[in-house]
Amino acid sequence: MLVLGTVLGLAALLTYKSWSSIRTFGGGFLVNQTWDPIHKQFGALPDIYGTLVTSAMAIVLASFIGVGAALCLTDLAPRRIAGTLSALVELLAAIPSVVYGLWGIFVLAPLLREYVEPFLHHTLGFVPIFSGPEIGIGLFAGGIILAIMILPTVTAISRDVIRAVPLEQREAAAGLGATHWETVWKVSLPYARPGIIGAVFLSLGRALGETMAVTMVIGNTPKISASLLEPAYTMSAVIANELAEAVGDLHLASLIAIGLVLFGITIIINGAARLMLYRLGEKGR
Repeated sequence: MLVLGTVLGLAALLTYKSWSSIRTFGGGFLVNQTWDPIHKQFGALPDIYGTLVTSAMAIVLASFIGVGAALCLTDLAPRRIAGTLSALVELLAAIPSVVYGLWGIFVLAPLLREYVEPFLHHTLGFVPIFSGPEIGIGLFAGGIILAIMILPTVTAISRDVIRAVPLEQREAAAGLGATHWETVWKVSLPYARPGIIGAVFLSLGRALGETMAVTMVIGNTPKISASLLEPAYTMSAVIANELAEAVGDLHLASLIAIGLVLFGITIIINGAARLMLYRLGEKGR
């Protein structure tokens, strides 16, 4: 009841503090692309777009790499090496967000600007998502740094759920003549699938709300572009950058309204994850 009361109280507080923005802009706040504190015009669509795109990119990258790493640690690597590698992967979770941001500015952004983005632009520039300026900061850099940050969570939880697959399941598959890879692909992964999906959605929750690292590499430009190479903005970044310097009550209320939208998106995604896991569990039984 205390946890539930905290969640409801937070929702009520955000709604109360952002009420003047809700009353002024209504539903148009979610679809308006203008963010102009001078003329008191505020719209959250570019920030919502940037948050969803970077988070989706991070989840795709981290899921493939994280689940692959988990399979390597549980089924391929020798036990001594697997223990050391597991500790190193989990160490990534202990690095502060601002340190990731500094690494993104001084290492990732120059690497993308000099090598990766020119290659993508010259080879796949006809695709809208790879057109645009080659400056090393933007949605692409934000998605990559988010993927690195959530990789330990995906890997660690996926490793634990794959390791929890009953030995009898593996032995039964081997007794029927399955190869090692067939056992992994047709026995271990299907059995661990609900847990892996849970790991992905748990990581998505962190990706949606990550602030400092993304703020330092995404470019902080409130616009919508089809290109991943363009600078953009996220909801958490705009709150972090402008909350202390809000111009007037309406500006402050609009920033809190963005927080309310982010809170709502997180609740919706977590609810969808719970529903999906419930259905997978029912299907498995």
